[in-house]
Amino acid sequence: MLAVNDLGVSYGGAVRALRGVSVAVDGGEVVAVLGSNGAGKSTLLRALSGTLRMHKGTVDSGGITFDGHSLLGRDPAAIVAAGLVQVPEGRRIFGRLTVEENLRAGGMGSRDKGAKAKARERVYEMFPLLAERRAGRAVLLSGGEQQMLAIGRALMAAPKLLLLDEPSLGLAPRVVTQIGEVIAEINRQGTAVLLVEQNAAMALAVATRAIVLEVGRVSLSGEAQELASTDEVRHLYLGTGAGEEDRVQDMAQSGVAAKHLTRWAG
Repeated sequence: MLAVNDLGVSYGGAVRALRGVSVAVDGGEVVAVLGSNGAGKSTLLRALSGTLRMHKGTVDSGGITFDGHSLLGRDPAAIVAAGLVQVPEGRRIFGRLTVEENLRAGGMGSRDKGAKAKARERVYEMFPLLAERRAGRAVLLSGGEQQMLAIGRALMAAPKLLLLDEPSLGLAPRVVTQIGEVIAEINRQGTAVLLVEQNAAMALAVATRAIVLEVGRVSLSGEAQELASTDEVRHLYLGTGAGEEDRVQDMAQSGVAAKHLTRWAG
């Protein structure tokens, strides 16, 4: 589905943000991208979504293909139309608009009224609280509810691959767990996910595979649960002891990745 090969990205022709990064996402997968601030995670998503130029960045080397077609140089709207949709960091909902209007904005790229109605029904089934508040202004939602609206807005475009940029940022632990359940449910419904996330416990619990970015390079890659057991990931991203590793295993085996979504009702 998605193939990123030896990708190099710079800003202003001087600052090298990515160096030889390769990652693939197949249909039905959740692939997590871990890394600290400045590792290049957001730059990777910008390159995939076609928004890199808006940040004065350029692809210097390598390639990106989606469903066998190159994404390099393509307009962001064309990339969305092809089935690759990003949920940006910080949610970026339209606060003055209602919940319903935000969802309509997400489906503007489609002229198929039936498909848009079906997508909206899917969102409201997944997040019944949004259905209850469809006529209310989005700014009145809590942080977690706004994140669900941002995800729902992206789902309105019927993506084949969903790009999630730090969906747990600033949210309470209980809500983070629910976010993980939502990601797992979206994937179960047939949408592949590329998850950029600093909360490694949640990300590794829901992911099939993962990569770790350090200073613009891939330092580790492999099966998510295998990475969770490595000393490097445990010390850098899961804490210094085995407790967090056990938490990842628990979430994966009996929690986030294993159970169906408890419908988001606040």
